[in-house]
Amino acid sequence: MASPGPWYPRPSGMTVGGVFVCFGRGGSGPGAEGDAGWAAAAVMRDGRIIAGVSVPGAAGGPYHSGCLAIREGPLLEAAVRALGESPEVIIVNATGRDHPRRAGLALHLGAVLGIPTVGVTHRPLLAVGTWPQSGSPGVTAPLYLGGDLVGYWMRTQADRRPLAVHAGWRTSPETARVVALGAVANGRTPEPLREARRLARTARSAA
Repeated sequence: MASPGPWYPRPSGMTVGGVFVCFGRGGSGPGAEGDAGWAAAAVMRDGRIIAGVSVPGAAGGPYHSGCLAIREGPLLEAAVRALGESPEVIIVNATGRDHPRRAGLALHLGAVLGIPTVGVTHRPLLAVGTWPQSGSPGVTAPLYLGGDLVGYWMRTQADRRPLAVHAGWRTSPETARVVALGAVANGRTPEPLREARRLARTARSAA
């Protein structure tokens, strides 16, 4: 069976998801398999959050750089499946092609779910590139890994630190840029990711 081709966003009415997972406070070290965790997924359409859900679960393993899919992947998959109706694309708090094997958590999650993904993080994993010049939202600078363009530094607010935006499952760096910027509302981080983070932390506090 041929692998699916590139995915491209629609100009309007698109559902954009965001996922986030957090673990119990107070631990030290890289954590362990079975640590209590709370994952959440949220969906935005036309600038408005239309759905959100959180689920409890357990870490699939300890934290190791480059192996985040093992620790967080099953929890995030459960959160997306709990939505009932899948978004057209998902923004993940993780890298995609910026990875030693070009396959970070954002790419893994998309492949498992069969949904295009974009990664958004505060810093790259291995990719290198200088920050974009100050300017209006959407100003970018390339992030390269081994000579390959794997994402962008992107400013979502003119006076704030840029975010690292990563190509994921079936998305290119340019598609990732368009999706992430289009999902920004009032904050620095795309709104579905902000809402998923809020839901996950609220669930942890209530546990």
